[in-house]
Parts: sequence; structure tokens; C-alpha cells
Amino acid sequence: MGSVLGDLLPLAVGVAISPIPIVAAILMILSRDAAGSGTGFAFGWVFGIAVVTTVFVMLSGTLGGSDDRQASAAGSWMKIALGVALMLLAVAQWRQRSDTEPPGWMRAIDDFTALRAAGLGVLLSAVNPKNLLLGASAGVTIGSDDLSMGEKAIAVAVFTVLAAGSVLAVVVGYAVAADRLRGSLDRTRAWLQANNHAVMAIVLLVMGAAVLGKGIGGV
Repeated sequence: MGSVLGDLLPLAVGVAISPIPIVAAILMILSRDAAGSGTGFAFGWVFGIAVVTTVFVMLSGTLGGSDDRQASAAGSWMKIALGVALMLLAVAQWRQRSDTEPPGWMRAIDDFTALRAAGLGVLLSAVNPKNLLLGASAGVTIGSDDLSMGEKAIAVAVFTVLAAGSVLAVVVGYAVAADRLRGSLDRTRAWLQANNHAVMAIVLLVMGAAVLGKGIGGV
């Protein structure tokens, strides 16, 4: 169990420091309906991470039939494929590092309802390719290890909490100390928007190398 949690930690950090969800969370809590949209976005973000991770835990558990050795090899090859995909995505992000124009949906956040904010949270965590690959890597890591169902559930919960930590910290922190955090959060938002692609390129490269290395080591 401990070794699995150790493997999950860098993947969770990779999701947690994704710039776009943090920027979105900041914009939510600075919008007109700060309480509703901020809470909705946080809920959707947590839900999406948990669902993606759980789905890939189940998928990796079905690979390789009943033979433990075949299952282990299948899990390793999945890690290799995910690691390569993460590294390719890192290259694509680096090539776009000069693009600092915020996407259109960010400019519309001020008019978001709680439901729309929740939907955006799910999209950014469960559909966005960068976080989808990191969540998939976490699910494969959990599902391909010899853990009981209870231990797998705990591992998914731990990963979800850690991966969602940055967005939850923004939302909860602002609810507790809105006046003191407004200036700092606005400066953080501006920096993350300007450096989004470069930050994600570095994160994805490191995470991809880690997942690829684990997969190669298990073949």
C-alpha cells in the first residue's frame, strides 16, 4: 500500500499544480456569484478526478485475465503507453508556450451559475487530455497493483484529495479570508495565465518520464 501511495504522489501533484483549473477557480471566486460558482467548480473538479481514477482502476483490473503475471505485464504496457502520451503532450505544450491568450470560456466565467461551474470542473478534470492522462496513470497504478478492494478505494480517495487540493485550497481559503487573499490570488492568476503552457510542459514531461520508467521496470 505504501509503495502505491508513493507512486501516486507525483501524479497527484501534477494534477494539483495544473495552471488552468487553478486560474478557473480564482476567476470563479472573483466572479459575481463567488459562493455558488466556486463551490460548484470545486465539486465538479473533485467528482471528475474520482470518476476517471476509478474507471481506470477497474479497466486495469480486467486486463491480463486471471494470470497475475499477464495482468502485471498488461499494466506495465499501459503505463508505458500513458508515459509516452504524457511526454508527447509535454512537447505540444512547450511548442505553445508563447500563446498567453486566455480561452473564451474564461472570459464568460463571470456569468456562470453553480451548475455550469460544476460542469466546467468535470470537463477540466475528466475530459481535459492533460489531467485525463494523469488520472488514468493513477488509476492504472492502483488497479495493476496487488491491493484489496478496500485498499484500492483508499488509494483512490487519497489521490483524489491530493490532486484536488490546490483548487480546494483556493475556494476554501477565499471563503475564510476573502479580503486578504484577493490581491494575491489576482497576481497568481495573471502569472499562471501567462505561463500556463510552459508550466504544464514541465509537469507533463516529469510525470511522463516517471510513469514510463515504472512501466519499463515492470515489463
